[in-house]
Order: sequence, then C-alpha cells, then structure tokens
Amino acid sequence: MLTSVDGDVLRVLAEPLRLEIVTLLASEALCTTHLVEETGARQTNLSNHLKVLREAGLVETEPCGRWTYYRLRPSGLAALAAELGRLAAAAQETADSGRKRAC
Repeated sequence: MLTSVDGDVLRVLAEPLRLEIVTLLASEALCTTHLVEETGARQTNLSNHLKVLREAGLVETEPCGRWTYYRLRPSGLAALAAELGRLAAAAQETADSGRKRAC
C-alpha cells in the first residue's frame, strides 16, 4: 500500500499564501520585499510562511548583502511529485484492471 506521500508537506502547500509563494519562487529567486509586492501580504506574515516552507524542505535561502533571497528546492518538490506520480500510476492500474475488494 502506498502511504509514503508526506501529509505534512501537502498541508504546507495547501495553505493559499504558501502555494502562491511557491508558485512565484518557481520562476525566480525573490527576497521578502519582492514577495510583499507580489502577494500584498505583510512582511511578518510572509516571514512566518517562509519559515514553514524552509522547515518542510521546500525553500532554501541565500544571503545577499542586507537581503535574503528565497528559492525553491527542486529536490523537495521532485520527491513529492514522484510519490504522487506513483500514487497516480497505482490508481490507473486499479481503474484499468477493475480490481475491487469483495464484500
């Protein structure tokens, strides 16, 4: 049975602002100032969400003078994508075979 999809990472990405941050960081590394401009969220709120994303292994930081730039960690997303891909393949196999448990 497939149970290795990380529910904690899914919960992290289910929050709308965090998903927006991840979507923005997919295109380029951004500092908090950029993220405030793009999302309209407060800096303290963004910082809290970025901390959650870092702790989940989805975002990494790069100091640059006074600023800190944030970028996605492709490996974190790739691991989640691989697990979801395996889950989708198992679901397709089940659908194709018509497999069901007898009552």
